[in-house]
Amino acid sequence: MKLIQFPKGFIWGAATSSYQIEGAWNEDGKGESVWDVFSHTPSKIKNGDTGDVACDHYHRYKEDVQLMKEIGLKAYRFSISWPRIFPNGKGKVNPKGVAFYDNLINELKENQIEPFITLYHWDLPFELNKIGAWDNRKVVEAYVEYAKFIFNHFGDRVKFWITFNEPLVFIIYFYFLGLYGKKEISKTLYATHLVNIANAKAIETYRSSEYADGKIGITLNLDPVYPKKDTTLDEKAVKIVDGFNNRWFLDPIFQSEYPIDILSILQKNYNFPSIPKQDLDILNQNHIDFLGINNYSATRIGIRKEEELNNPFKLLLPKKAEKRTEVSEMGWEVYPDGFYDLLRRVDKDYNHPLIYITENGMACRDDQITNNIIQDDDRLSYLKRYFAAANKAMKEGVNLKGYFVWSLMDNFEWIEGYSKRFGLIYVNFDSQERLWKKSAFWYRDVIKNNSYELSTI
Repeated sequence: MKLIQFPKGFIWGAATSSYQIEGAWNEDGKGESVWDVFSHTPSKIKNGDTGDVACDHYHRYKEDVQLMKEIGLKAYRFSISWPRIFPNGKGKVNPKGVAFYDNLINELKENQIEPFITLYHWDLPFELNKIGAWDNRKVVEAYVEYAKFIFNHFGDRVKFWITFNEPLVFIIYFYFLGLYGKKEISKTLYATHLVNIANAKAIETYRSSEYADGKIGITLNLDPVYPKKDTTLDEKAVKIVDGFNNRWFLDPIFQSEYPIDILSILQKNYNFPSIPKQDLDILNQNHIDFLGINNYSATRIGIRKEEELNNPFKLLLPKKAEKRTEVSEMGWEVYPDGFYDLLRRVDKDYNHPLIYITENGMACRDDQITNNIIQDDDRLSYLKRYFAAANKAMKEGVNLKGYFVWSLMDNFEWIEGYSKRFGLIYVNFDSQERLWKKSAFWYRDVIKNNSYELSTI
């Protein structure tokens, strides 16, 4: 057995998001989000599931904070529902929505759990969707006003902020799903730039707020990208996919510019407009304090013909893992070495940034119960190996300061509904009973000891 030891002060946490756990979708003055509307549209979500009730966290937050305390979490990453604060996206504030987050934050602080707040985890107010969503600068302005209110109201107690969760997903993938009611590629691409502007302006707003003594960053979902075969074609495809999935989001945040190779592809094939100099100036003046990384798997790309390189968006579509590959219930390859490669690459290419792993975990069947404990050995094995990969990267100089397991509890898994379970805590969605999984007991011991033993066999 090998002892995996983490440094003193390392932050151990778990993560959730508002739409996935809160429920109370139309209570106490909350407005509709795009996900409220999307999940109520027939045939969009598996089994017709919705987030109407989810984990009922809105009413059970005290119980859930006690679970966090029992596990020993040092921090809890959660998101604020924008339409719970501003039902129409802007204008009048909903005091009952504000009160809910006041109560949650106070409960966390009373139990010595540090809140890490994500301002935007995909639940765009539906009223703002009507004017174009993220391809409209008016939505950027509304977001900045929303962020300003949140910073000023909660900033006395909250010192860690995340502006956006996974722009690649909520812009590009959601447009392809038709979540915003259209599938216009040119507008989709420009929306990625406007979200970068919104991120930079939110950072500027935070640093001029009354409580600017914390840290603010952004969370990106990043994957290492590998060729399926050692061919020139596959290597070219890897560069394009890595460019879209990773560099297109990392470069403007850290280097205040977009990757030239990807920009030229977009301008040639999709009429992507020139970026105004004043926008690049905004990016250059407002840099993040830390990078949140969400990673679950690795991407492997293989093509047969040169012509396939001319349709980069087809290359981006999710690929099935190879046969005989270890996969999660999501069909995602389990590859901790890729996680290590990713951390080393970000550290090397982007000047040693401060990093938090803001999501990492595994969907499992979770249908084996012994002595009222879910026997999730697959998840336990996954976490042991991914923690070890992160630890190895840290020993080689990567500036990783904390790790948030996805997720605290089973929840609404977007278009998969309730069919996929990621939680450390099992949720019976009929009774709302919470049951500990084997991985939760193990994680409790990891946090307590700041270490664990990994089999070397």
